[in-house]
Amino acid sequence: MEELLRSNNLITLSFVQSLMRDAEIECLWADQNMSTLEGSVGAIPQRILVETTKLQEARQIIIEVGLEKELRDNG
Repeated sequence: MEELLRSNNLITLSFVQSLMRDAEIECLWADQNMSTLEGSVGAIPQRILVETTKLQEARQIIIEVGLEKELRDNG
């Protein structure tokens, strides 16, 4: 799996997870439990990981909904 995006915004992360589910792209919302360790201050960004073979498709979906600034690698 490869990192699609990283954010502290739980709404963005939830929305992206929903988009991936709708597109039938397996994803993993990583680091969700880190807030327990860091005191729920949002200092540690959480990540959305997708299958390597679906990374470009997932990136295109993110761009189409206007969240391209959230992508981990804009290149």
